[in-house]
Amino acid sequence: MLTKTKTQAINCRHFINGQFVDSESKKSFENINPTTEEVLGIVAEGGKEEVDQAVVAARRALHGAWKTITLEERSKILRKIGDLILERQEELAQLESLDTGKPFSLANSVDIPRAAYNFHFFADYIISVGTDAYQQNQVALHYSIRRPVGVVGIIKPWNLPLLLLTWKLAPCLGMGNTAVIKPAEWTPMTATILMEIIKEAGVPDGVVNLVHGFGPNSAGGAISEHPDIDAISFIGEPSTGSSIMKAASDSLKKLSYELGGKNPNIIFADSDLDEVIETTIKSSFINQGEVCLCGSRIYVERTVYKQFLSEFVQKVKNLKVGNPFDADTNIGALISKEHYDRVNSYIDIAREEGGTILTGGKRPEGLEKGYYLEPTIITDLDQNSRCVREEIFGPVVTVVPFDTEEEVIKQANDTHYGLSATIWTNDLKRGHRVAQQVEAGIIWVNTWFLRDLRTPFGGMKQSGIGRTGGMHSLDFFSELSNITIKL
Repeated sequence: MLTKTKTQAINCRHFINGQFVDSESKKSFENINPTTEEVLGIVAEGGKEEVDQAVVAARRALHGAWKTITLEERSKILRKIGDLILERQEELAQLESLDTGKPFSLANSVDIPRAAYNFHFFADYIISVGTDAYQQNQVALHYSIRRPVGVVGIIKPWNLPLLLLTWKLAPCLGMGNTAVIKPAEWTPMTATILMEIIKEAGVPDGVVNLVHGFGPNSAGGAISEHPDIDAISFIGEPSTGSSIMKAASDSLKKLSYELGGKNPNIIFADSDLDEVIETTIKSSFINQGEVCLCGSRIYVERTVYKQFLSEFVQKVKNLKVGNPFDADTNIGALISKEHYDRVNSYIDIAREEGGTILTGGKRPEGLEKGYYLEPTIITDLDQNSRCVREEIFGPVVTVVPFDTEEEVIKQANDTHYGLSATIWTNDLKRGHRVAQQVEAGIIWVNTWFLRDLRTPFGGMKQSGIGRTGGMHSLDFFSELSNITIKL
């Protein structure tokens, strides 16, 4: 059992033009451990000046040696980055767990390996795709070429910090762009270590830059409105996405958004309940429920509703909440006091709205420090409840019975989100029929969180703009030019 870390928390500085630097103003802020509420380290607080410096470096690098590196050479660099991530896997997993409060076992088995695979995947993918060519009778030949979109701002979230940063940075570099990154202020450490790895892998100075800081009125706003940033890739919640869109509108930046979700988990009576419950525990509470894809709205066909609840509640009660570095911990701490208070406010709302809390809804006994919350199951709420309609982003799910297929499809679609959905049924026709009527960008049938990185990923409605994955990622991070040769 791993009870304490070997890796020490780190102080985090900006990475601009290949060097770690302090803020011009010397301003900084504290990085807080969500499991102990103690200071992990000090983080340089950047703003407009640091973003300006990073953009100048990125613009210069865009037209420097990085421009002449061949596709095959870029592929080798991406693969080297992935290899170096794996060489430092345990260190990165420990830092990720310290920063986020998630179990070390989860960071070590999912977050860090997937971060490495993001680079390995795009290292292979970028050398396997082509562009179109059309022969127009004997009149002309039309063909397309792909070029970098330019300097890209990458604003990343705090829930899967390294995994989601690499998901964007790998295709960004693969297409020959340069980047200015702002990590979430709550989780700065693994992004900082990634800059060391990028330098060691041979990425030229200025190609990748990192500015720590805060949101709309700080580094995030400076990136969003900067006239020399050509595109922004953002993962976060819708209101921040709206702010970025407004700030970016003057320069008509290219935008890619992966935003929030209030995802339905639809369980029909003919499904395998043992498999359903095992997967639903993961889709409800993995990473403390701080995953945009979590199935937080559970709809169960009425004939198996009581059986499902009985077995689901019992197994959830057996989940261990506690020290992320204990091997048997299932659920760690929420990311911050601010977020902890927000999630708890929804539990209060559920009580006010007449909901029944079957388990959870409180701090675990014996854990007086840290932002810990027991996994919470709520019933007896109607479709108009705020807890059913709004993204809570914590270990809280609602369970609602349904009678007919038509009813549950209507309930599933009754939301301004449209990120993902899960459907459980052993009826092949029903599986296809319901999946094609649910309004979501990613729909799983009899599974959850099963990803092939070639497939389109993204949401509709207020869950996002555009798609990533495979060619969809390369499309965003490049511009196509059509060339016509008259014959």
